[in-house]
Amino acid sequence: MASQGRKNVHGKAGVRFKAPYTASKNYAMLRNVVSELIVHGEVTVTSGVAPELVSLADKMVTLAKEDTLASRREAARVLRVGIVDEKGVSALDKLFKELGPKHKERVGGYTRTFKLGPRRGDNAELVLVRWCD
Repeated sequence: MASQGRKNVHGKAGVRFKAPYTASKNYAMLRNVVSELIVHGEVTVTSGVAPELVSLADKMVTLAKEDTLASRREAARVLRVGIVDEKGVSALDKLFKELGPKHKERVGGYTRTFKLGPRRGDNAELVLVRWCD
């Protein structure tokens, strides 16, 4: 049995069971990536992130199709303010002015995923996520 030292610190008998990635960090990463997807139109992520990204992006477009104050506030809770495109348009404005009207008639499936192959550094499977035309 390991010695009873201080927990969650480096050194003797420390950092044995500390989780490396929490749910709050995962959600923060998803907020960043979905904002980048809205602003730039496509984003490259790993295969583990792609399903969660597609799900959250589809929810954002569904909110944008309604275009009410409540849906705008709900989307603003998720999207990042500081991520803007080259013209200075924020992700929230682009979502409600371009993507919502563009997908108004579509029922679902607003994004497409393309497998790109393994990443060079750690061999993680990369996926390109972009909007459907």
